[in-house]
Amino acid sequence: MKLIRFGEIGKEKPGVHIDGTNYDVSGFIKDYDELFFGNGGIPHLAWMVEQHRTMLPKVADGVRMGSPVCRPSKIVCIGLNYAKHAKETNAAIPKEPIIFMKSTTSLVGPFDEIMIPKDSLKTDWEVELAFVMEKKASYVEEQEAMDYVAGYALHNDVSERAFQLERGGTWDKGKGCDTFAPLGPWLVTKDEIKDPHNLRLWLTLNGKTMQDGNTDDLIFSIPFLVSYISQFMTLLPGDIVSTGTPAGVGLGFTPNIFLQEGDVVELGIDGLGSSKQQVVAYKSSR
Repeated sequence: MKLIRFGEIGKEKPGVHIDGTNYDVSGFIKDYDELFFGNGGIPHLAWMVEQHRTMLPKVADGVRMGSPVCRPSKIVCIGLNYAKHAKETNAAIPKEPIIFMKSTTSLVGPFDEIMIPKDSLKTDWEVELAFVMEKKASYVEEQEAMDYVAGYALHNDVSERAFQLERGGTWDKGKGCDTFAPLGPWLVTKDEIKDPHNLRLWLTLNGKTMQDGNTDDLIFSIPFLVSYISQFMTLLPGDIVSTGTPAGVGLGFTPNIFLQEGDVVELGIDGLGSSKQQVVAYKSSR
């Protein structure tokens, strides 16, 4: 299945995407949150859709798409997890996964705007494969890890490089700004993706290809990441884990290329759809 959420910001409803059409399932499901995933929501939803598909209301064209996952307890990210990306940034291949966090307030829909933060000069793009947890995971063995995964989604791990690398401390400063985690359009359940370690992922900036890679270049696999992360923190149902970006980020070019107001970023992954974000200047939400 392909899970979606649609509607105004803060008022999203759950839905499903079937054969090019979006359907509203809010009559059966409250939201795609920790409670949904942790209580067997995916197989229950599949059964409900099969039984009632002809009765499901269609979502009107032009309705905003939100993140396909309701705000999770955490967004965990892996740095330098593609060999070619590590090379372009002149970084050593990590011996263990580099873990950082994105704030859950950075999560937005797949076609929402990317807002350049106040005082930012180095906002960058990163197309990534994300996976979403279905079960609570603590000290999980690698051979059992995929039993804990609900599915996959397209993620743009937007980053402010000066905040990340030049302001001291950990990377989190440059990762959690508002609008820095466009997710979707869909959460695709794992049964629909034959091999998540062989998916093309790409990103264009104003129509020019900047990233064009494949998840076969991942240094640490998804089962390894589930097991590894669960040694340091408990992953809860609905938590998002983003697996890193391939070569082609703005920081890797000489001279560097960073996002400017008016830029348009498009990205996609095989089987997970595509998304598009326009870049806007900082504006206060107050």
